[in-house]
Amino acid sequence: MGKKKVLSEEALSNVVMPAKGDVLGIAIKLLGYDRILVKCQDGNERLCRIRGKMKRRVWIREGDVVLVSPWEFQSNKRGDVFWRYTRAQAEMLRKKGLLTI
Repeated sequence: MGKKKVLSEEALSNVVMPAKGDVLGIAIKLLGYDRILVKCQDGNERLCRIRGKMKRRVWIREGDVVLVSPWEFQSNKRGDVFWRYTRAQAEMLRKKGLLTI
């Protein structure tokens, strides 16, 4: 498997930031298949699905910080997870004040 890569400051600066309409959240519970219960920063708990591009490439655990795109239909209850932050990236978001959960 090899050694894990050490993230430099340059790698942390290339973090995907939330765009207009996107919400940061924390994965509360894995529900099976491609669904996750996420506690979002706007106060809603959303039933989110993992985007198809991420399904087998990125593994999400409980407590991970994720970026959620709410659906246009049922926007307070449903959404898509399209990015997972590493622990170092999540700490950077907390220091900048973007993550307040």
